[in-house]
Amino acid sequence: MNDSGIREECGVFGIYSPQAADVASLTYAALFALQHRGQESCGIVVNDRGIFTHHKDVGLVQEVFSGPVLDSLGEGSCAIGHVRYSTTGSNSRVNAQPLVVRHIKGPLAIAHNGNLVNAHGLRQRYELKGAIFQSTNDTEVISYCLTEHRLNKDSIERAVEHAMYDLKGAYSLVIMSAQKLIAARDPNGFRPLVMGSLPDGSTVFASETCALDAIGADFIRDLLPGEIIVADKTGVRSIRTHCGRRSSLCVFEFVYFARPDSVIEGCSVHRARLRAGELLWKEHPVEADVVIGVPDSGLDAALGFAHASGIPYGVGFIKNRYVGRTFIQPSQQQRSRAVQLKLNAVRETVEGKRVVLIDDSIVRGTTSARIVKLLRSAGAAEIHFRVSCPPFVSPCYFGTDIDSKEHLIACQTDIPGICRTIGADSLGYLSVEGVQRIAAEAHCGFCTGCFTGDYPVAVPAEMPKDKFESKLEG
Repeated sequence: MNDSGIREECGVFGIYSPQAADVASLTYAALFALQHRGQESCGIVVNDRGIFTHHKDVGLVQEVFSGPVLDSLGEGSCAIGHVRYSTTGSNSRVNAQPLVVRHIKGPLAIAHNGNLVNAHGLRQRYELKGAIFQSTNDTEVISYCLTEHRLNKDSIERAVEHAMYDLKGAYSLVIMSAQKLIAARDPNGFRPLVMGSLPDGSTVFASETCALDAIGADFIRDLLPGEIIVADKTGVRSIRTHCGRRSSLCVFEFVYFARPDSVIEGCSVHRARLRAGELLWKEHPVEADVVIGVPDSGLDAALGFAHASGIPYGVGFIKNRYVGRTFIQPSQQQRSRAVQLKLNAVRETVEGKRVVLIDDSIVRGTTSARIVKLLRSAGAAEIHFRVSCPPFVSPCYFGTDIDSKEHLIACQTDIPGICRTIGADSLGYLSVEGVQRIAAEAHCGFCTGCFTGDYPVAVPAEMPKDKFESKLEG
């Protein structure tokens, strides 16, 4: 839980089966496991001997894919799927993915996780050549880039390889042609992408290992930053032309985005969050009676803080699991009541107690202030707020909706000022050095641009985040 409902753009999945199979149901199950990565829209494309059948719409996976809809996709040898939250492009059916493209060299379907920082320039380039865009997301820009290179290359994988010279920013892709399934990860490795296999020999790709677990697939490995992997009737092969750059995985995958039961780059997400709590205790110790976490993202860090400090862990909030998305994104009139609809403090846990409250982030401060007020109303004697990441001082341009500086509370006041704004007795953030240590076992480097303003890839100069994204929307 956090002030602007920080969300990651999406989750992707792809499967290539040597034999025609019920790939639609497997994709459905995988997308269900990836639902946390995108809750606005979803879609599935099935390839049956070069014939693409697809369905996509606004809504959750279980809403969009009823039994009859899923059955209508039929069987096939290949499928890709996508769940989306829009950080660029409006939330509408036309922006739902996967994107299906009809081309002189055959059909393509593309699902994308991330944001391009040069999408606006590329889009202008293609429009000047006569391209007509149907959507406002940068996945369509990628599709034009691919089809342009496909005209001059002997294979779709070579088109992908050459398109990657043009694409700047974050992208984990699954691409389906009539004969092949291709997965590709940007050279910085901003977003996760893993490969697995099923007992029948099927090859699968997914944003997280929890999707592999959901369909009974064995994890093989993470894709390398810059790697392209091709699965077809001849087998599986890797193209590493773009590999070798220092990796910069978004560290917020470990703080918040990924499911706790996933493993990213060799590191358990659950263990990383426990360590975040342990490091928070070392950096910001406090005398208290109970440690609680904000559901769901603060719970693991709260448990780690409790273990390290010896302060008892308690259940401080009950979360209403049946609150609809209308209330997850409330209108202005509903906003003041939204936290009470989603959370209720457990008086037995906090009344008369000195409480350590753990959350994953503070963005604007409004939701944090309401959570503190809930605890005060339930009788908490003291509230010591601890945050399992550093303050946000810069926007994200790589697929996360961390806002422009004028909307970030840490850019408007110092930590004591934030503490006063949210009404806590004390406030401590995990340091930049600390957040880089939470996933010590991970085989990668990290992007911490939203905490430092130091980005691995050049971002739009002197352009506020909202202006950047409105340009991407055309």
